[in-house]
Amino acid sequence: MERLQMKDMANTFIEHSMVINNFVTTIGNQLKSSLCRVFGDSVKYKWAENGNKPVIPDVSINCDIKNRRSTNFLGVPRLIIEVLSDATEQYDRNEKMELYKKVEVAEYWIVDWRKKQVEIYLLSPDENSIDNAEYRLISTVTEENKNDLKIYMFPNAKIDFEQLFDGVD
Repeated sequence: MERLQMKDMANTFIEHSMVINNFVTTIGNQLKSSLCRVFGDSVKYKWAENGNKPVIPDVSINCDIKNRRSTNFLGVPRLIIEVLSDATEQYDRNEKMELYKKVEVAEYWIVDWRKKQVEIYLLSPDENSIDNAEYRLISTVTEENKNDLKIYMFPNAKIDFEQLFDGVD
């Protein structure tokens, strides 16, 4: 899948990168005095839950940056964002979402720059099992309800809808 990701990134629209950069710079500046760091799509994570294959999220907020080996983080970020592209949308909505759930990423955003829409999912306990958790869609944020955009895991960090989609027509 990494080969697919590298090939897909070569054909990525500029708007895809703009959304990533908008989030990383805005939130990164707000978290710089904390133990957490915001990373764009240049970092890899490896987890036993997927056979230690590298996974490259578009954005992650990691508060466990010392837990790494070589060029890979081993810890679990608190937030991951995937910005959709035609080539990766199904992967982001299915395999990646399932993996993030397994490793217990607390908050997962799926951003569609074409629709200017953000789906915010939070990990919550599965009512039928003590060991499992499920993602619950908390909000689908669009222009109409743009004031609902917030980072649940980092309530003091703020990015507004216009900042996130700045430069995206």
